[in-house]
Amino acid sequence: MTVLELRDVVKTYDTDPPTPVLHGVSLTVQPGELLAVVGPSGSGKTTLMNIVGTLERPTSGLVRVTGHDVSGLSDRDLSALRGQAIGFVFQQFFLLSGMSALDNVADGLLYHGVSRSGRRHRAAEALDRVGLGHRLSHHPQKLSGGERQRVAIARALVGRPSVVLADEPTGSLDSASGESIVALLHELHAGGATIVVITHDREIAAGLPRQVTMRDGRIAQDTGAPLAVTR
Repeated sequence: MTVLELRDVVKTYDTDPPTPVLHGVSLTVQPGELLAVVGPSGSGKTTLMNIVGTLERPTSGLVRVTGHDVSGLSDRDLSALRGQAIGFVFQQFFLLSGMSALDNVADGLLYHGVSRSGRRHRAAEALDRVGLGHRLSHHPQKLSGGERQRVAIARALVGRPSVVLADEPTGSLDSASGESIVALLHELHAGGATIVVITHDREIAAGLPRQVTMRDGRIAQDTGAPLAVTR
């Protein structure tokens, strides 16, 4: 099953005058892919991520997540689909400072119907998977930036989503920590994870198997499925 499918997606914000952001974007992501959506500020990549992540609805066009057409889903059903199918990693980590790494990750399962002990067990497994099995009891303020991002990645993975969306995952890190996070994404991909990285960093994008380049609200190039630029 295709993990993500967008067909002729248009997004226009209801401002005065209206603000068009996406212009007929089509994109598919298959299970097991690791790709970058890359482009400068204003290219539409963040809006594309929000639509792919079901955080926003398109103005028109088709969006399917794990085969589900999101246009017909209520907000409640959309939230449930998002919680089950999509894991999010953000530039700013969004970890709770008063909780351990273990409990920050376990919170990713709060709405999955898993018992507290089950949540903590799976959180420990996820942290071990990202190389932090020895930091379970540490609070975020006791962790480096790279370690905090690893906790955030573990939280995204703990629910076993169909796809992980990583928005500028190295943007708040120094170069060495950033390189370690990119290496981790490659390791997780090799282990079967489907990962979409949204970035303005062309060097990071160039190191991934597939690059989708955004420009002026359109896909200018897709190395997985080359497209002609629409003018």
